[in-house]
Amino acid sequence: MAIPKGLEPTGVILVDKPAGPSSFAVLAGVRARTRARTGHAGTLDPFATGLLLLLSGRATSMASCFVGLPKRYLADVDLSGRTTTGDPEGERLDRHEPPTVEALDAALEGLRGEVELPIPAASAVKIGGERAYRLHRRGIAVEMPLRRSRVDALEVIAYTDGIATLDLRVSSGTYVRSLADALRGHCTALRRTEVGPFAVAEADPERVLPLEDALERIGMTLAEAEAGRRRKSAADREAQRASVAGAAAAGGPGAAGASGTAGGREIPGP
Repeated sequence: MAIPKGLEPTGVILVDKPAGPSSFAVLAGVRARTRARTGHAGTLDPFATGLLLLLSGRATSMASCFVGLPKRYLADVDLSGRTTTGDPEGERLDRHEPPTVEALDAALEGLRGEVELPIPAASAVKIGGERAYRLHRRGIAVEMPLRRSRVDALEVIAYTDGIATLDLRVSSGTYVRSLADALRGHCTALRRTEVGPFAVAEADPERVLPLEDALERIGMTLAEAEAGRRRKSAADREAQRASVAGAAAAGGPGAAGASGTAGGREIPGP
C-alpha cells in the first residue's frame, strides 16, 4: 500500500537552533529535506539558541502531547537596564547600577514557584485580534495581560560585570524575557537546553526518533496518545460549533467569519 504523501518519516526530530534564523526557517529547512509534513512543539526567538522539538509526518497530529513539557534554559541577563522587548533587539528603557549579589539573591527568591508576570510586548499573543509584536513595531502601546507560570529552579551560576548567567527550569509557556524584566534587566543570550526528557546534547537534524520511543519518554503509549488526540479533536469541534452559534445568536459574524479563527493555536516563545 502506498504511503500517503508527507506522512513519512514519522517521529520527533531534535534540532539545535542557532542564533539568527527564526524557528520557522529552521523547520522549513528540515521539511525541505525530509519532504514530510512538519510541525513544532514550541518556538524560540531568533536571538535564542537551543533545542527545538520538530514533529514529522504522522507525529504532527500528536503535538498536544509535547507542547506542555517543562523547559530548561541558560540565560545571560544584563542587570544594568531594561529594553522594550526584554532582549538585545529592543531599545534601552533605562540604565542603572546592577544589584549586589545579596540583592540579586533576594530578587530571585521572589521569582521562584508560582509567578504571574506580564507577557512581553514583542510576543505572538493576540491583543484585540492582532499579534502583539505587530502592534509593538508600529509603536502602539498596549497593556499586556499577565500570565501565570511556574519556576521550579532559578539559580545564578555566574555573575560578572552586571551580567548574571541563570539556570532555569520552568513550566511551558514561561517567558524568560519577562523574568529578566522583573529583575530590571534584559536577556542578552538565551539557550534552551532541555524540553521535558529531551536534551540539546542529543540533537541531530538527520535523526528521526520513532514516535513510540518519544512518547515512551514522556510516559505515554501510542494508544493513549491517539485516544487523547481524538478527545481533543472532539472538544475543538464542539468549541468551534459553540463559537459559531454564539456569534450568530449575538448577530455577529456569520459561520464562515467566526470559524476562521476558531481553534487557533498560540505556542509562545520564551
